Amino acid sequence: MEVSRIRALRGPNLWSRQTAIEAVVHCGPDERDLAARPGLEGRVRALYPGIGPLRPRAGLAEAVPLAQVLEAAALQLQAQAGCPVSFSRTTATVETGTYQVVVEYSEEAVGRAALAEAEALVQAALQAEGRFDPEAAIARLRELDEDERLGPSTGAIVDAARARGIPIRRLTRGSLVQMGWGAKARRIQAAEVDQTGAVAESIAQDKDLTKALLRAAGVPVPLGRPVQDVDDGWTAALEVGLPVVVKPQDGNQGKGVTVNIQTREHFAIAYGAAAEYGEVMVERFLAGHDFRLLVVGDQVLAAARRDPPQVLGDGVHSVAQLVDQLNADPRRGEGHATSLTKIRLDTIALARLQVQGLGPDSVPERGRRVVLRNNANLSTGGSATDVTDDVHPEVAARAVDAAQMVGLDICGVDIVCETVLRPLEEQGGGIVEVNAAPGLRMHLSPSYGKPRQLGPAMVELMFPHGEDGRIPVVAVTGTNGKTTVTRLIAHLFASAGLRVGMTNTDGVYVNGRTIDRGDCSGPKSARNVLAHPDVDAAVFETARGGVLREGLGFDRCQVAVVTNIGSGDHLGLNYITTVEDLAVLKRVIVQNVAPGGWGVLNAADPNVALMAEVCPGGVIFFAADRQLPVMAQHRAQGRRVVYVEGDAIVAAEGSWRERLLLRELPITRNGSIPFQVENVMAAVAAGWGAGLSWDAIRRGLASFVNDADNAPGRFNLMEIDGATVIADYGHNPDAMRALVAAVDALPQTPGQRRSVVISGAGDRRDQDIREQTEILGAAFDTVVLYQDACQRGRADGEVLGLLREGLRGAARSREVLEVHGEFLAIDTALAALRPGDLCLVLIDQVDAALDHLRQRLGRAA
Repeated sequence: MEVSRIRALRGPNLWSRQTAIEAVVHCGPDERDLAARPGLEGRVRALYPGIGPLRPRAGLAEAVPLAQVLEAAALQLQAQAGCPVSFSRTTATVETGTYQVVVEYSEEAVGRAALAEAEALVQAALQAEGRFDPEAAIARLRELDEDERLGPSTGAIVDAARARGIPIRRLTRGSLVQMGWGAKARRIQAAEVDQTGAVAESIAQDKDLTKALLRAAGVPVPLGRPVQDVDDGWTAALEVGLPVVVKPQDGNQGKGVTVNIQTREHFAIAYGAAAEYGEVMVERFLAGHDFRLLVVGDQVLAAARRDPPQVLGDGVHSVAQLVDQLNADPRRGEGHATSLTKIRLDTIALARLQVQGLGPDSVPERGRRVVLRNNANLSTGGSATDVTDDVHPEVAARAVDAAQMVGLDICGVDIVCETVLRPLEEQGGGIVEVNAAPGLRMHLSPSYGKPRQLGPAMVELMFPHGEDGRIPVVAVTGTNGKTTVTRLIAHLFASAGLRVGMTNTDGVYVNGRTIDRGDCSGPKSARNVLAHPDVDAAVFETARGGVLREGLGFDRCQVAVVTNIGSGDHLGLNYITTVEDLAVLKRVIVQNVAPGGWGVLNAADPNVALMAEVCPGGVIFFAADRQLPVMAQHRAQGRRVVYVEGDAIVAAEGSWRERLLLRELPITRNGSIPFQVENVMAAVAAGWGAGLSWDAIRRGLASFVNDADNAPGRFNLMEIDGATVIADYGHNPDAMRALVAAVDALPQTPGQRRSVVISGAGDRRDQDIREQTEILGAAFDTVVLYQDACQRGRADGEVLGLLREGLRGAARSREVLEVHGEFLAIDTALAALRPGDLCLVLIDQVDAALDHLRQRLGRAA
């Protein structure tokens, strides 16, 4: 068995809406059915009893290939490591013994690692003495998952956002997350939101400044000051009065904090621990318990009492053994993934033990409580008890005052007092710290008491009720016309006054500005647009390659447009061998239309029309002929359709109609170019589905000119030396047919000669390359063949040979020229033109070829 071409599908894809790892797996003749190798399934189960059932599935010839064993193991290993996964699939390809294995993942690194562990299992089973330790594999995956997944604070907010339908994108492997799209996007890091000001955060980090501001606001705080060294620190301790607290001036998570210091020796150890994190501060120790109050906006949402790490003596075990017993609690782990953190016997803990007359090997008597640290942060092994319902209104008011004085929308306020049932002033308590990025773990999963659901309120702070952070997203796919339709729809949005982000095979554009060039019709470019703050609406050309390679760059769209499905669109690549296969792939955008959105489908294409069955939203059919059965039925049901009637494009729903005169749509040249009429119908339907006004749609269509600037390489008409020259990027048989029809519809001049300049893409099937020149040879007098700069895997001259074969027996072509180089081919064709002639140039390097033609146009002028 050989595993190859492993891909991470990071968005909705051909197989499911879930993120998944996809691998191509080659199985030898005796590896295509477990039953063909006696004892193999038994070895698999002996090595990994938790693999689950292995039964024949539809499409696998009633067999269980090793590829399916790989799939089952990769899924179960993740599930048993605690990952929320449930989907997997094995599919046979057209190549005998080759399968596509798809396994859902929640964290990409874990999914990849699980596939590697599963492969190790299969290889071990194939060997008589092979070994595989499933418990160790699961432990490795669990540890990796804890490292990769969001922490509890960020995770709670993200989960609440997802429940609201807000799109999520993790920007780093850490806790930086984008919520929403474009101009509506917000960002969080841990429990800190992007509206938190840098000045407020800077104030919160400066503990001395924070205390000064709180004191000015009438909030009780302990006395203290920053110190320069150990001696200055001890002097400050005596000034404020023992016992004292020593902590970093700029710290978090309780790092370097020591409390209740009463001796010079203990002070020196505490100072050294705090100095590791920067400037040191000494302040008066307040007696009482440590409380954390979480302030969100203008209210306290949660409160917890934090108790320091401690053990209870039993008269038998040493302090170190008692710590080991506590750390064996499954709720305790490393970092923040668990509700409790393991206790460490570090220098601070040893110093605290020494104050109590103990060491790690001491055996405390039964019932003696041994404190291992005076600060009660969960990150140092402390525990938390929920006291939210006990907080006195005056205590809550002081916490809100502290947050607002510093300028924080989300704030963790640390209070030391005997109880939160009484005002601080009555009991000599005070606020000791204000945190700009508070951990939520103690509130979400307290050691004792009621968990608090904080995510919804924090999401509400960023996205008021009813908002989901989404902007209109239109996805466009098909074989031909998708780039023009994409540009048209983007232009309609711009005509409505929106800032538009657009991706297509020419580049990435934001608000009319080019921010990237090249083929940008994949998911990465889409994600970049959705992260841009100047985007109010997005329109994405969605190519087959990106969907196969990585899935969609968005979770769902408001409108999905499918122009057509042609036979010459990369068939034979990536196991997409038929038009029906291609339709299944292209319909992914339709399957991921939002429930309230629209699928815009070409009713004249049966493969496209069938996609209506899988659209979660409504369907708008378009076709020139309204009498098509599917159009007629849709209209009769009162549903939306767009069609041509006389001299106008008509949008109809029930008895309502809107007419758009073809003479007012420059791109159609008074309706004489059929494929441009189809493109306009698709764009009109998309604008309608996106909720644009008809005034905006009319303005946009009337102002869209199909020149090399608005739609480069899409039937760009120009005149050079009295001859008509058309530049187009068509590159498949269906495009050739549409172009010939459009050329035939143009006004003819007496004695007009037609020439065409063409090459062929090497990644097409032989029959598709030949068919292009078969079509063109019947419509043009002269054919100029040239070889692309990139042959895409073909041998030198191979594509030209196929193009020549297509011209055999051509009904019209009387002259065939072969030229090496695109620009030389263009110049050769242009040099032979006479006034009134027509030349169709099928360009390969779009921008460079158009620039070359512009130069010729300039010289002609």
